[in-house]
Amino acid sequence: MSNNIVNTTDSNFESDVLKSEVPVLVDFWAGWCAPCKAIAPVLEVLADEYDGKVKIVKVDVTTCENVAQNYNIRNIPALLMFKNGEVVAQQVGAAPKSKLAAFIDENI
Repeated sequence: MSNNIVNTTDSNFESDVLKSEVPVLVDFWAGWCAPCKAIAPVLEVLADEYDGKVKIVKVDVTTCENVAQNYNIRNIPALLMFKNGEVVAQQVGAAPKSKLAAFIDENI
């Protein structure tokens, strides 16, 4: 796993995401979710490519139920882009690297 990806918890979500100095792409995922596993390597590459510009944080919905409920996560993978502690964009479902990079570029 890329050193640029942060795995957060319910208790660390505020400091990892809401108080981040840079935009944050949050990946809501679960270990049993095949599409989540499919985009994981893509997110690792993007984390390295956008290092310093965007922070990528993973939220396991099976262990971080409070955060998932707070953001009404119903389908995964769900990618939420945060800026200054606010959700500015959302992408649900797996997508190719080009589409995920465009999603980041449009929202940072």
